[in-house]
Order: sequence, then C-alpha cells, then structure tokens
Amino acid sequence: MPSGRGKSSRVAIVGASSLRGREVKLVLEERNFPAGDIVLLDEPVLAGTLTEAGGEPTFIRALSESSFEDARFAFFTGSQRDTEQNWQAAQRSGATVIDLTGFLASSPAATVSIPSLATVFLPRPGLDLTKAATSGASRNVAKLLVPYSSPGSGVIIGCTVAAALAKFSPLRTVVMLFPPVSERDQVGVDELEAQTTNLLSFRPITQTIFDSQIAFNLLAGYGEESKPSFQDVRNSIARDVAHYAGERAHAPAIQLVQAPVFYGYAFAVFAEFAAAPSAENLELAFANLGVKIAAAGEAPPTNVSVAGESEIHLARIEADPNVLNGVWIWGVADNLRLSAANAVRIAEELVAEPPVQ
Repeated sequence: MPSGRGKSSRVAIVGASSLRGREVKLVLEERNFPAGDIVLLDEPVLAGTLTEAGGEPTFIRALSESSFEDARFAFFTGSQRDTEQNWQAAQRSGATVIDLTGFLASSPAATVSIPSLATVFLPRPGLDLTKAATSGASRNVAKLLVPYSSPGSGVIIGCTVAAALAKFSPLRTVVMLFPPVSERDQVGVDELEAQTTNLLSFRPITQTIFDSQIAFNLLAGYGEESKPSFQDVRNSIARDVAHYAGERAHAPAIQLVQAPVFYGYAFAVFAEFAAAPSAENLELAFANLGVKIAAAGEAPPTNVSVAGESEIHLARIEADPNVLNGVWIWGVADNLRLSAANAVRIAEELVAEPPVQ
C-alpha cells in the first residue's frame, strides 16, 4: 500500500464531463492545488473527448479498475452509480476518496466534512480506521484512506444556517431552498433551455428530466416519472443537514421549490427567537463562517451576481413585520462553485495536515 506522505500528487476526477467535474477541475487549477497530474475519467462512451487540464490539452479517459493507479485523491463528481461501482477500487489503489455525488453521504464509513464550519462543527467522522493502526505511519495512511463525503449546495446552506444560528438558540428555523436545474447536471440545463425555446415558439415541450413544465414555472413537485423524485431530493437534503448538525444545533425545517433558473442556489430563511438578537450580531455570526454579507445600501445578491463566487452571499437581515422576534434571511450561492470549493478544501486540509508522530 502506498505511504501517505510519499505518494504521487496525481488527482483523479471521476465524471470529468459533468458540470461538477468541470468545476472541480477549475477550482483545483485556480487554487493552485499541488496536483502534479490531473486525470480526467468518465464513462467509456466519453473516452477520447479532447479537453484541457492545467493549461495543457488532454483527453478524458475511460473509467476502469486501473484508472486510479498512483492517485492520491479521487474526486467522484458524476453519477451516484459511478461512485457505487468505483469508490472502493479507488480506495484499494491508495487514493483518498472525496465524493460529491451524495452516494456516501449516509455511509457509516464516510467522514462528512464542511471545512468552512470547522470553528463550530467538527467533521462528522466515519469509521475510525486509525484505531486499528499501531504505528504513526500506518495511522497516517488510514486517516487519508477514510472516504470523505462532500455535501451538495443545499446541505451546505442548511448546515451553515444551523451553525450560524446555534448560539442564539432559535425557537424554530425554516429554510426554503430554490435549487437551479443545473443541480441535475447538463441534462437539466438542456431541458430548461429546450422547454423555454419551444414554449416561446408554441411547440410541444420535452419533459424527460422533471416530467413537468419547468420553464416559466415554479415546482413544488416533479412529475411521477422523474427520478429522483421531488420528495427524495428534499428528504435527502433534510436528512443530511440533520445528520451533520446532530445534537450540536437545531436542525431547520427544509422545504424545496424548484426554480426555473440555470445556475445559482437561492434560499430564504425564517428564524424565530425567544428574544431576537440584533441583525448585526446575526450577520457577524454568518460572517465568521465565511459568508459574505451585503454592505449597507447594496442590492441583495442574485443568481447572476454570485456567479463564480465560492462563498454563500446574504442580503442584510430584516425583522419580520408581523412576528415578534422573527427575522428573514435571503441568500444565494453559485451551486457548482460552492460544492466544488468545499471538496477541494477537504483535500487541501489533508495535504496540509502534519504527519502523526
């Protein structure tokens, strides 16, 4: 088995042609991650697709058992099926798995990590392989090989809200999420684009992904043929937020409204307290977690204004006009960038961690 410190700096991205895969590659490059080689992997039908990595032309390679040779990290960014079928092969090769697909989110073996919340919430550890190790070197290897689950944007938003409000002990918190169609990858983007074009041309629309009209519409449910179902998406976000927050914070109620937008994850939060904290103290709690707060007189953030930003952006917090001690919080994040940046930060922290003595 490769040693944790002497390993190659190769990074593998599984699902490299997906929107998340492309974003992870961009974030690795922009943050100058110490990757000597980035290997782009995907289904065999996409093998041979010309792209670039690190400014150099390269090809997407077919995913196989030997794809992870000499890789230190393997980011899984495509489908949950790809993760299910290949994460253990990556682990056997000596790579640390970082899953962005949600497949490992509920696995007892995986550590769930949101580095931006580390000052409030430590990562939710998975199976502790280090206890079985006897030497310092073997403990290092074991820790590196524990698989990591990097949550999606909805979960990061919900956990950030819970973490920021925790010390104020809210009586209730409700998070209304407005996910974009790019959460369903390129096929979701294509369906919204096609529906928009066809509706404007008075032509029949395709409904392969959402099994419903998504263009010019807000959805509180998908059609019966949509997989995953609307309830599955909402319930998985609520489950993962509750799992990560645990007893450390009040888990918010979660509701979902599918928005007819391509990119940008918007959300609205209502929180009620026994005695309302000042807006300034609430905003400071979010700012301490790396959230960007609009300046006085600045327009609230939008899906457009946050494009390319790695952080969650909030408008100024406002009191509810009817509910005493109730406040409203509006925010938006670039869904692809937020998710990718979280995954890369997990790898950065593992690289920076000193050896166990």
